[in-house]
Amino acid sequence: MKHLKLLIVLFALATALPMGYVVLRTYQGIAQEETARMRFFAETLFDTIESELAGRVEIEENRPVDAYHHTETLPADQGGAQRISSLAAPPEAPYILGYLQNNPDGTFQAPIVADAQNIPPGVQKIVQQLDVINRQFNRKKAAIPIARPTTPTVTPAWKKAELPKEAEEKSSFAGKFLDLSRKRAPDDYLGRKPQRTEEISAQQALNVARQDENKTGQNDSLTASGNITQNLEPPFHPNSPAAPAPKRPLLSESKLLQEAEGSASANVPPSRFQVEVAPLQSVFIDADRIFIFRRIVIDERIYRQGFILKVNAFLAYLADSYFATQPMSRFAQLRLEVNDMDHPATINQTGANVHQAKFALDRRFPAPFNFLQARLTSEKIPPAASRQTLNIMVAILVAVFLLGLGAIYRSAHAMVDLSERRGRFVSSVTHELKTPLTNIRMYIEMLEQGIARDTAREQDYLRVVGSESARLSRLINNVLELSRLEKKQRHFDMCKGDFQDVLDEVQAVMTEKVRQEDFTLTMAPSKGIEFVYDREVMVQILINLIENSIKFGRQSATRHITIDVTKHDDDVDVTVADTGPGIPRHALKKVFDDFYRVEDALTRTTGGTGIGLSLVKKFMQAMGGSVTAANITGPG
Repeated sequence: MKHLKLLIVLFALATALPMGYVVLRTYQGIAQEETARMRFFAETLFDTIESELAGRVEIEENRPVDAYHHTETLPADQGGAQRISSLAAPPEAPYILGYLQNNPDGTFQAPIVADAQNIPPGVQKIVQQLDVINRQFNRKKAAIPIARPTTPTVTPAWKKAELPKEAEEKSSFAGKFLDLSRKRAPDDYLGRKPQRTEEISAQQALNVARQDENKTGQNDSLTASGNITQNLEPPFHPNSPAAPAPKRPLLSESKLLQEAEGSASANVPPSRFQVEVAPLQSVFIDADRIFIFRRIVIDERIYRQGFILKVNAFLAYLADSYFATQPMSRFAQLRLEVNDMDHPATINQTGANVHQAKFALDRRFPAPFNFLQARLTSEKIPPAASRQTLNIMVAILVAVFLLGLGAIYRSAHAMVDLSERRGRFVSSVTHELKTPLTNIRMYIEMLEQGIARDTAREQDYLRVVGSESARLSRLINNVLELSRLEKKQRHFDMCKGDFQDVLDEVQAVMTEKVRQEDFTLTMAPSKGIEFVYDREVMVQILINLIENSIKFGRQSATRHITIDVTKHDDDVDVTVADTGPGIPRHALKKVFDDFYRVEDALTRTTGGTGIGLSLVKKFMQAMGGSVTAANITGPG
C-alpha cells in the first residue's frame, strides 16, 4: 500500500507540475495583456484631453487679429463690414476668466468693453481683475522669451486612421471605460501653427493699434506716426516663400483711418497690411491664473492677445468632463497637476483612492499647456475576459484532477484490498476444504477399523460423514457459483412460486445441522405468498444466511434463528434474524463485499471464506432484489 501511495504521489506531481507551469505562464501573459490594455486606456484618455486642449488652441490661433477689440472686421469676401466681436460676451468656457490684448505701451483692451469710461456693472469685476492681471503681466513680459517657429513632429495615437487588430481590441477596451464621442482635434499637433505672417486690412490694423474708447489701463499714447506700415505689394499669401515686401512711409493713425474710410466709401478693396503671428505661449500671473497668448507684431510693435486661464477651474473641468463619470474612475485615479517654479503646485485628484499603485502612467502636455501634467494610477487593474475564462477552466481542471486522483486512489486501494482478500480467501478455502475432508477421512477409517461397536454409533459416524460431505459440497458449490457469476455464466430460472415451498426445503436441509449445533430454527408461515424467483438460488441464499448465523452465534447464551416473510404490494421482505453478537457498525456496509471478513477475535476462531454473504448479495441483485444488514436490540 505504501508503494501505491508513493506511485500516486509521483503521478500527481508529474501531472501537476507541467500543468501548473502552463497555467502560471498563461496568467502572466494575461497580466501583461491587462497592463497593456490599461496603458492603452491611459494613453487614450490623455490623447482625448490633449484633443480638448488642441481644439482650444486651434480656436484661439484662428481668431482674427482684431477680435480682441470690441468690434471686428469681417473678411473681405464677406464685405469687410464691422460687427461686434465674438469675444464681446462673457466667456462660455468655465475655466476662462476673460480675453484681453496687452499693448506695447502697457495698456490693455478687452473685447467685452465697448467704452472704457462707461463699463457696465455686470463686467466691472472682470475688467478690474483683467486690469490687475495686465499690470502683473507688464512686470513679467520683459523676461518672456521670443517664440521660435516649430514644426509638429509627434502624432497622438488617436489620430491614426487605421489601427492593427490588437490596437482595435485595446481601443474597444478603452471605449468601454471612456466616452470618445467628443470632437477630435485638428491635424496639427495641439493645433499649434508655426510662426507665420498674415495679411490684414487697414481697418483690422486700426482695430488692433488704435487709441480709442475701449483702451484701458495705463494711458500712454502711441507715437505720433502710429508705427503702422502698409504693404504696397499684391495680397499676401502666408504659405508663399516670397521675400518680405517693401514698406511705404509710416502712416499716422488719423491718416490710416481716413484711408480705410475712403476705401470703403469708394467701394474699392482697402490696402493690405502684413503682421507676424507667433504660436501661443503661456505665462503664470499667479498660482491660479495663467495668461495664454499669441504675439502680434506690426512694424516691430508687439501686441499680445489671449485669455486668462483659471487653473483650479481648468483642472476641475478636465477631470469632470473626461474622467470623473467614466467607469474606470472606480478602479483608477487621475491626478492633474500644474507646476510653476514661482508658485506651489495646484493638484486635482479624481477617482478611486490609490494607496499602492500597481499601474502608473504620466503625460506632460505640449506648449502652450506645458505647465500641465497628468498621471493615471490604479491599485486594481480591471480583469480581462480571458482571465475569467481561465479561472473557470482552472477551477474545472483542478476539480477534475483531484476527482481523478481520488478515483485512481480509491480504485487502486480497492484492487489492492481485493487482492489481499483474494489471498486470504485462497488460504481460507484451503483450510475450509481441508477440515471436512479430514473429518470424513477420520470417520471412514474408524468405520473401517470397526471402532464403532454398535449400530447406533455407526449411524452417528455416518451422519457426521454425510454432514461434512454436505458442508464440503456447499463450499465447493459456493466457489463455483461465485466464479460463474463473475463470468456472467450463471443462468437463472425465474418462475412464480409459493415461498412456503422454499422454506420447507430449507427446513429439510438444515434441520440436522441446526440440531447438532444446538440451535432452534423458527420459520413464519408464508403459505400463499407468491412472487417470481429462482427456487434453487433462493434456497441457497437462506442456507448461507443460516450457516452464517450458526457460525457466529455458537458463543451466545441463546441460540435462536428466525425467518420471517412479509409482502407489501409487489415487494416481498425476507428477514433472517439471530441472537448472535452482531456486526460492528463500520462493517455493516462491507460484509457483503467479495471475500470480506470482519477482523476481530471471533472471526479468527470461527474461520470462513468470506464468500457466503457475497454470494447472497450477488444472487439477490441478479433476481432484482437487494440485501442489507442491521443490528437489532432485544431478545432474539
